[in-house]
Amino acid sequence: MEEFIRIKAKHPIQSVMKRVFDLFFSLLLLPLFFLLLPIMGLLIKIDSPGPVFFRDERMGRWGHPFKCWKFRTMVVNADARSLALSAQDERITRVGQWLRKTSLDELPQVIHILLGQMSFVGPRPPILCLAEKYTPHQAQRLQMRPGLTGWAQISGRNILPYEERLEYDVWYVQNWSILLDLKILLKTPGVVLSQKGVYQITHGVEKAVVSTTLPINQE
Repeated sequence: MEEFIRIKAKHPIQSVMKRVFDLFFSLLLLPLFFLLLPIMGLLIKIDSPGPVFFRDERMGRWGHPFKCWKFRTMVVNADARSLALSAQDERITRVGQWLRKTSLDELPQVIHILLGQMSFVGPRPPILCLAEKYTPHQAQRLQMRPGLTGWAQISGRNILPYEERLEYDVWYVQNWSILLDLKILLKTPGVVLSQKGVYQITHGVEKAVVSTTLPINQE
């Protein structure tokens, strides 16, 4: 994992522009987050007992771990239940289904963008056990800050096999530019509204897919 840590950041001026963009729009979205927080919290609490937020340690830029927050979409102690996910997975709460489909469960990550742990665009933050198994080639995805959306997300999301998603992320890092980020941001709303990639079709059965960025039962 040391190889990618020593690589210098590409496009220093555009990197500064990217960070300024992240700061500006995260500050704009922060009031929306705090406005929706009591509403989301109440809905989550009414629907299922347990905390409002789900927290998990993820791998950030240059291999630095951080605690990633999202709105909880599954029942408490989901880890102890079956790993067989489906569109009707009983571990996913009713509010959680809606949060996932609209991607509003990721809204708390605006705080991570403000703190510089994430960006609006970039590879999704992987769980540590997966990131530690990256090849040097795959580890290139850790040269960029993790993102709320990314090249893999607008290119198929969970429909894509795990290895292919990593390749999309590596391609993004190798070809990154401000214009590419803008392209991804413009395409993201359409992908979210279409719900493309929320579920995967496998052998004629629709299944919820394990994301490379969240624990197996908390995507």
